[in-house]
Order: sequence, then structure tokens, then C-alpha cells
Amino acid sequence: MKKYEILKKKKLADNVHEYEIYAPLVAKNARPGQFIILRVDKEGERVPFTICGYDKKLGTIKILVQTLGYSTLKLSLKEEGDTLQDFVGPLGKPTDLSLYKNILLIGGGIGIAVIFPQASYLNSIDKKADVIIGARNRELLMYDGPLEKEAKNLYIMTDDGSYGEKGFVTAKLEELLKTKTYDVVMTVGPVMMMKAVCDITKKANIKTIISMNSIMVDGTGMCGCCRVTVDGKTKYACVDGPEFDGHKVDFLEQRERGAYYKEQEQEAYCKLTGEIHKHKENK
Repeated sequence: MKKYEILKKKKLADNVHEYEIYAPLVAKNARPGQFIILRVDKEGERVPFTICGYDKKLGTIKILVQTLGYSTLKLSLKEEGDTLQDFVGPLGKPTDLSLYKNILLIGGGIGIAVIFPQASYLNSIDKKADVIIGARNRELLMYDGPLEKEAKNLYIMTDDGSYGEKGFVTAKLEELLKTKTYDVVMTVGPVMMMKAVCDITKKANIKTIISMNSIMVDGTGMCGCCRVTVDGKTKYACVDGPEFDGHKVDFLEQRERGAYYKEQEQEAYCKLTGEIHKHKENK
């Protein structure tokens, strides 16, 4: 096997692929909650992805990638047997929920890939967690089968009711809190979904951890791209996180920061797909 070789590529949903990468040094030290930064080729930008699985014996790392912009489109063109230019990690602070007894994990969309290794690890130490996962529809839902085995109870929500129950993850959270008590909630997904979860858990006085998948460049805290305001102070997702106290994060600021480079990203995407002229006409 070659360094950073794509051993497996699996389509989980439209524009969503799971990659298994040969990176033995990364796998050796990986723990739930951490992430990697990769470059597809020499000209590629550095893009962060949460580690959603690892095998220390085989030396492999799994990442889940949703094709949204220029770099993820370039990655989607890679196939099994191809190699990546760079694959750096593990980065960030690992998650440790082992001190808690009653744990609830909530994942929305691509965020399900982040809570899956948490559920798996908690199961391995005999601390199975309740899990809520949600997506817009059945096609965008992932890891529901594996999570069924790892979770104490798995609750599935879809916006359109095409699978599981109809509604948002927050509806199920409010329902569970009427009859259950949790020591901690960990939630990962779209920024405003995490905010909605935190608004509910704050009223219930339940400690809540969120994971920030911010824009990053160097992954060492030097560039400042991934800064997050937490309790009025500036933190960096790459070195201080990626997990933070959800009740102290400025979510509205994060939503605005996440939209900073959408126009430039769309233009780069159009150049790669040959749709640049169409993009300019529509501006």
C-alpha cells in the first residue's frame, strides 16, 4: 500500500462519499473527536475533515466528504488506488465523555459522521449512549445501521418523514427530556441546528458540547481562519477545539463567517466543472 492511498471509496448519499485512507501514523494516534487536514494535489488547498473511523492495526483512517465546493469536487474525482498529496493529523483535542453516565449524542446531516465514532467508543467502554440522528430525507441519512448496534437507543428523524419520524432532531430532544435525564449532550451538525439544540439544553441545565467544522488553513492556530468566539473570548477550532461548550459559543457570528467565501468558492467550482460562463451570466 502507498502512503495516503485511497483503499476504499463508498457512496453513502448524493454527493457524499466515505473514504478509507492508508495513513498508519495518523491512525496510530487517532482518537474520537479529532480531525485531519488533507491536500488532494500539489496545487490543492488544505481542507479539514473529522475522523469518522480508524483502525490502528490496519493503519487506516475513515473520513466522510460532502461534495460542496472546489476542493471536495477534486477529491470526488479520485478513485480507489489513487493517492492524496498530504494527509496530516490527528489534529485537535480528542473527546472524552467517559466521566459521564447518561449521555445523549445528536447528529444532523454530515455531523452524523462525527458522533458515530463517539457512539462506538462509548459502547466499547460499556457506556452506551442514546443517539438522535436527522437529515432532510432518507437519502441524506447515514450510519443508521451501524449506530443501531452501537447506541443504547437510536432515534431517527427526517424533515419529510421519509424514514424514522417526521420532524427535526430538536423535537425528539424535547420529547426525551420529558421522561429522561442526561448528564451531557453532544451535538454536531449545521450551525443553526447546534444552536437550536443548545437553546433547549441550556433551559434544561444540561452540559452541551458542540464540534466546530470551521474554515482552516494551517491547522496550528497561526492563520486565525477558524476563530470562534466562546464566552466573549477568541478561540481557535484547530488547537482549542474542535469541541466547545455549546452554551458559550456565538453561533450567529459563526453563521456569518461560514458564508464569507461562498462566492469565491462557487467561482472556483464553476471553473473546475466548466460552468464558469454560466455562473457569470447568472451574477
